[in-house]
Amino acid sequence: MDFKTSRLKQLPAGNYIVAVSGGVDSVVLLDMLMQTGSAGGDYKFIVAHFDHGIRSDSADDAKFVAGLAKKYGLPFETKREELGGQASEELARDRRYAFLRALAKKYQAKVITAHHADDAVETVVINLKRGTGWRGLAILDSEVSRPLIDFSKSEIIDYAKQNKLVWHEDSTNSSDAYLRNRLRQRLMVLDDDSKRQILALRAQQIALKQYIDSEVQQLVGVGPNYDRYFFTQANKLAALECLRFLTHRKLTRPQLDRSLIAIKTAKPRTIYEAGAGVEFIFTSRNFTIKLIK
Repeated sequence: MDFKTSRLKQLPAGNYIVAVSGGVDSVVLLDMLMQTGSAGGDYKFIVAHFDHGIRSDSADDAKFVAGLAKKYGLPFETKREELGGQASEELARDRRYAFLRALAKKYQAKVITAHHADDAVETVVINLKRGTGWRGLAILDSEVSRPLIDFSKSEIIDYAKQNKLVWHEDSTNSSDAYLRNRLRQRLMVLDDDSKRQILALRAQQIALKQYIDSEVQQLVGVGPNYDRYFFTQANKLAALECLRFLTHRKLTRPQLDRSLIAIKTAKPRTIYEAGAGVEFIFTSRNFTIKLIK
């Protein structure tokens, strides 16, 4: 086991959906998982590939990933959707994660992706460019497992070459149609110290988010009933932060604003549909939240 493989984040025993696009990042992730011994009896890996239908040759990637799964003796799941060449990055990502989460439910598994340190830097910069709030810096921090998050892109490519791995290069990665690709070209000249500062900022914001969530939990309690009076009297920003936590961050800022108004004004025995499958059910003093999957 080389030093790179030994740095792979250790996974708890269980079932895992490994998202494999066929690109170098996910090919290296899959190989590392198999080489570290994580494929023993306490682990079950399912290789998953989502074909967006954006490129004319995307079906070749699905065949390639199917071959990888067979090589490692792993189950393989795939799905193709015809999103078309004009599909946005956001739509493609949302459909991919919908597929991965459906598989996670099917296998009672956790999703693993091949996001690495350079991906984190790119996402922070993209969010800053879009005028993000502080939460836009606490990115790639969710229920998805990312064992390569401390690896740089150059380390991943080095590993692939040293282990003679074969991968498919996505032609859309060089297209200027996507914001991430345009920024990636600029970030290539960013020095390692600057990248480390951005990654440190991300870590600080993630820690802040976790602290705030802990404080909110103490403020609002464990439910299922929540006090309308508290939200009526609380500072608006604090009330919105509490609502964001209670609704599992499903709602946009405008939806949170309208939900807070409903808490203050809704009549007893009424239901307010906030959007994104979130419902508020009111009594005279309290409300409950129903999350519709």
